[in-house]
Amino acid sequence: MFLLLPFDSLVVNLLGISITVLFTLLLVFIIVPAIFGVSFGIRKVYMKTLLKIFQWATLRIERGAKEKNHPLYKPYVNGIIAKEPTSLEEEIKEIRRSGSGKSLDTPEFELSDIFYFCRKGIETIMDDEVTKRFSAEELESWNLLSRTNYNFQYISLRLTVLWGLGVLIRYCFLLPLRIALAFTGISLLVIGTTMVGYLPNGRCKEFLSKHVHLMCYRICVRALTAIITYHDRENRPRNGGICVANHTSPIDVIILASDGYYAMVGQIHGGLMGVIQRAMVKACPHVWFERSEVKDRHLVAKRLTEHVQDKSKLPILIFPEGTCINNTSVMMFKKGSFEIGATVYPVAIKYDPQFGDAFWNSSKYGMVTYLLRMMTSWAIVCSVWYLPPMTRQAEEDAVQFANRVKSAIARQGGLVDLLWDGGLKREKVKDAFKEEQQKLYSKMIVGNHEDRSRS
Repeated sequence: MFLLLPFDSLVVNLLGISITVLFTLLLVFIIVPAIFGVSFGIRKVYMKTLLKIFQWATLRIERGAKEKNHPLYKPYVNGIIAKEPTSLEEEIKEIRRSGSGKSLDTPEFELSDIFYFCRKGIETIMDDEVTKRFSAEELESWNLLSRTNYNFQYISLRLTVLWGLGVLIRYCFLLPLRIALAFTGISLLVIGTTMVGYLPNGRCKEFLSKHVHLMCYRICVRALTAIITYHDRENRPRNGGICVANHTSPIDVIILASDGYYAMVGQIHGGLMGVIQRAMVKACPHVWFERSEVKDRHLVAKRLTEHVQDKSKLPILIFPEGTCINNTSVMMFKKGSFEIGATVYPVAIKYDPQFGDAFWNSSKYGMVTYLLRMMTSWAIVCSVWYLPPMTRQAEEDAVQFANRVKSAIARQGGLVDLLWDGGLKREKVKDAFKEEQQKLYSKMIVGNHEDRSRS
């Protein structure tokens, strides 16, 4: 056995006391309030303090750049090219009018028409509205994260010391604290749902399942220092319905599930995620699919229909975009979840990138790297709007209904409403999109010729 010297014994005692105090504070000020959904307002004070520091740092950078005659990089908020919504026919009319002076009454092809397609192609290469939705949103002001600022360079000793202090706080204090909270939340979720799963079906099991999920998600939200503002809670999804939301990050699930009860839909995974999924489904009827089943649209639709028809089951949470978008727009909603005939509860989620970028660029970062970036950011700040429930109208098909819901979410969240498929993130543009422009041009010329022949 080893004998501890008096000094070593003192160090061990102090270390033990420090750890005990730390976990007591963690329990009293974070875990217990998270369980009961109570906030002491510490995070809001923290957010306001950060805002003042960011404003000071940005002003200091601008002043330093002026003193040294360094140009500042300014992001293009509305895009590099100013575009006006005009049709192909209107633009070609303008080109012909300013060139040869001919109008569209002439059915023949005009060489000047080529300029329209050339300009559109160059505009798309310079600044298309799709691919920029798959990269992080640029910030107008610096948030003391060097990865979000193109102007980061030595400006002054105070600014550099402040940035270094921020790195120490984020990596040496916030990161260990957040990892401890995340571990606590995930462990409680696995243990709690497994234990609840052994109870007989009934109200007691349903009650415990809901509150175990809610408690653990709230702890995980605290692990990200998430500051969430929920609006119009009277419109929260109800049993037998489908909750659809715009998709920015995997943490969208935690953001929503920390304020309500949902049944999840997804593919069965292996590893830690698989352990969590198997534990969760024991306590709550989540809808998990095997890899071989995901591509079977009829099977997926059947399982979802069976779930929503049972009014005792929780609302299903679905992200119809099918991929993560950078929270500046909403892209095409897949029609599958709108064919079921259930009541749809739209939800708009808008993140504030000043404190940390929640967007997951899955083609650039793996899950572990992404979570590390999240846990070393200052905070995750977002607003959630629950929109009034929507149902499919008699004259609507599933695509029209999906577009109507998407437009409502985009309008409420202040996002750009795009018709493009988020699958373009990984796939090539389909030939059908190219052929559509050719058809429009052909129809414009042939159509005018036919109209003139009839007259």
